[in-house]
Amino acid sequence: MRRAFWLRHGPTHATVITGWRDVPADLSDHAQIARLDAYLPKGALVISSDLIRAVETADCLSHSRSRLPHDADLREFHFGDWEGQGFDAVSLSHPDLSRTFWEGGEDTRPPNGESWAMVMARVSGAADRALAQHPDQDVIFTCHFGAILTQIARHAGLSAYQAYAHTIPPLSITEFHETAGVWSIVRIGYCP
Repeated sequence: MRRAFWLRHGPTHATVITGWRDVPADLSDHAQIARLDAYLPKGALVISSDLIRAVETADCLSHSRSRLPHDADLREFHFGDWEGQGFDAVSLSHPDLSRTFWEGGEDTRPPNGESWAMVMARVSGAADRALAQHPDQDVIFTCHFGAILTQIARHAGLSAYQAYAHTIPPLSITEFHETAGVWSIVRIGYCP
């Protein structure tokens, strides 16, 4: 059996759609970081999105683990023209499109952004590459809310709409185990 731990980065306190905007994480909750460090396996490899909030979070845990190069394919959804806007502003400027997107339209894209299907393919490809390159090791993927939701949907056979129902707090772990080539979900949004 091997394990994949999907760790959501520390909070950003952003009140607007963040996506690919490169904002730092608040990593001042040293007690939570210590609990994560104690829970996560010491021999695991750590990989993160290349956005600073994920990189900084991964760096907090890599002192006792090997660090892999950042992978841009682990980024959050690219919300295109919606990035930096509030959810209310987006719903006013694009009422039908935003409703369809947030209600799980898997091929629906924000203007100049990505659809669920596009993000699912991108993040799944990054996960598959990292796991194939290190077949005998546990891997900690330090990334984003949307990226983690795609993997929950992927391994549980859920639609985007169903996956959006899950809560993934900052600095939480979503844990998968692989047995005989099949991945199962062990924990979702767990805060040790």
